[in-house]
Amino acid sequence: MSRFSTLKKAALVAAMGLGLIGQASLVAAEEWKFALEEISGSVQDAYAQKFKQLVEQKSDGKISVTVYPYGALGESEDLTELVANGVLQFAHGSTGILGSTAPSMQVFSVPYLLSQDNQVNLKVLTESPTIYGPMADKLKTRNLRLLSMYPEGEMVWTTNKVVRKPADFDNVKMRVMASPMLVETYKSFGAVPTPLPYSEVYGALQLKMIDGQENPIFAIEEMKFYEVTDVLTWSGHQQFTVAVLSSESWYQGLPAEQQKIIDETVTELGPYIFDTQAQYNKERLAKIQQLKPGIELVRLNEEEQAAFRKASLPMRDKLVELAGPEAGATLQALEKEIAALEQQ
Repeated sequence: MSRFSTLKKAALVAAMGLGLIGQASLVAAEEWKFALEEISGSVQDAYAQKFKQLVEQKSDGKISVTVYPYGALGESEDLTELVANGVLQFAHGSTGILGSTAPSMQVFSVPYLLSQDNQVNLKVLTESPTIYGPMADKLKTRNLRLLSMYPEGEMVWTTNKVVRKPADFDNVKMRVMASPMLVETYKSFGAVPTPLPYSEVYGALQLKMIDGQENPIFAIEEMKFYEVTDVLTWSGHQQFTVAVLSSESWYQGLPAEQQKIIDETVTELGPYIFDTQAQYNKERLAKIQQLKPGIELVRLNEEEQAAFRKASLPMRDKLVELAGPEAGATLQALEKEIAALEQQ
């Protein structure tokens, strides 16, 4: 065999070896599972897909993130349980559901808590010493690590009549999540709160089992709630706020470089998801208006909002009654943080 042939064969063997090493690295890529409370194309999906992209880039492909849309692994309660048990690495968690573990989480059900300025909300929801101190510590008792929080958009009422004052809610059955605070909130507004699973809302609206519901615009569009409603109302009372969770024990068991990847990714995603949710809600409203030109859009003015704000004032005492004095202290602390940031 010639020297050239020998070198050629050696090069081929070396190339094959590199290929096998590459294949082995692909096979050995660590999988992280991320479950959503919403379907593909939602704000949560946008967050998870960007999380996937950044983690896989930062790890040079050594980590693969698999995103599971709503329903693939169960309802919201199931997802937090799977994270706590270490079956899932990441999930979104609604504050109402997390309130059973960390009662102070129910503070986000108090109407008119968050600022009308989302730059203030960005600062609070990603850096608050109240949220990432006592509140996060409470979640750790269930082996849940609070990585971040963000709003998916302003809650909008879908009804079949115009609601401009609490009296207009008389005998109106409004679907709510199974949260005592949300039930009491809609009682204070004058409505008849009706807890239902998210997956049953469209059918209940269609069959007139309920008269309305609340969700951000993007969710109203993707779940087609606009098809079975006549009026969309912006009341300014709340934003749908969601938590990003991982397993505390799993996180603590990771190598320092993988913890750093998670922390850096979550920090980068803060501003990204605030901008993304705003764009999603703007685009989805335009789509609703195109598909149903006759739908009525109502935006409560300051005076009209003030009436609902006043009606909901007893919710501060109700928070303490339902969730304990710790939740009341959390409310006061967050209100101070928000007020200070609004003055800057």
